[in-house]
Amino acid sequence: MSYDKITVVINTFNSEDKIRQCLNSIDSRVRIIIIENSNNFSFKDEIEKEYSNVNCFLSGRNLGYAKGNNLGLSKVKSDYALILNPDAFLEKDTLDRLLSTAFKFKDFSIIGPAKQDEFSNPEINDDKADVFNVKTLKGFAMFFNLKQFEDIGFFDENFFIYLEEIDLCKRLLKKNKKIYLDKKVLINHLGGSSHNEKINFEMELSRNWHWMWSTFYYNKKHFGFMNSLMKVGRKFLSSFIKMIFFTIIFKSKKRKIYFQRFSGLFNSIIGKKSWYRPKIIIN
Repeated sequence: MSYDKITVVINTFNSEDKIRQCLNSIDSRVRIIIIENSNNFSFKDEIEKEYSNVNCFLSGRNLGYAKGNNLGLSKVKSDYALILNPDAFLEKDTLDRLLSTAFKFKDFSIIGPAKQDEFSNPEINDDKADVFNVKTLKGFAMFFNLKQFEDIGFFDENFFIYLEEIDLCKRLLKKNKKIYLDKKVLINHLGGSSHNEKINFEMELSRNWHWMWSTFYYNKKHFGFMNSLMKVGRKFLSSFIKMIFFTIIFKSKKRKIYFQRFSGLFNSIIGKKSWYRPKIIIN
């Protein structure tokens, strides 16, 4: 297979402990672009010395999933790009299978691998063909046919994390573009572990804030303000009540988590941009 048709794009943030398993699973003939969001100069130097096929770009600030991957995609010169989380890794035939499917289904916009919620085992769902149309894919691994995005753009950069891939898939379908899942393409995803373990709680706070912000923004964008408000109303009230409850019983970590959920929703409802960023001190 001609690997010069593929570029892998990886968006990293404090991913030093996870990234090598990912990089080691990718054929050395494939160009890899890393967008490093923690602005770690030593990480860039080490990775580029260790892997001759890697170009690591320091973003200068934490761009998040949408903007970080858009930056990486803007630097791609090949026909196809595989967006890959740093806590994901390929099987030996993953890229060959992706290219083979791309040549058979030339009209595709995105191809996703088998490791999705309902397709974690490629031997199930035998009633379906190996390759079939889907409405959404998970963002940990997405194989882009770049020419299909010329009229639509990539991710909505209003999202920092969460639901940006669902939003992109919805926009593609509105343009009658094709999204496929290939049950024979295997990409392993550890999930929720793309960063160093020492920052787990701060990342948990960030996840809670952004999940709620993105939930309201996504629904408002596609279904209108009032519909979105009705969908999140119970979550908004629940997060407020639990925040007060855990404050009363002095459960500091729980209080912080539910404060984040309440704050994320509140900021999204009043129309503020997705401003919260993990508070990470780099030693």
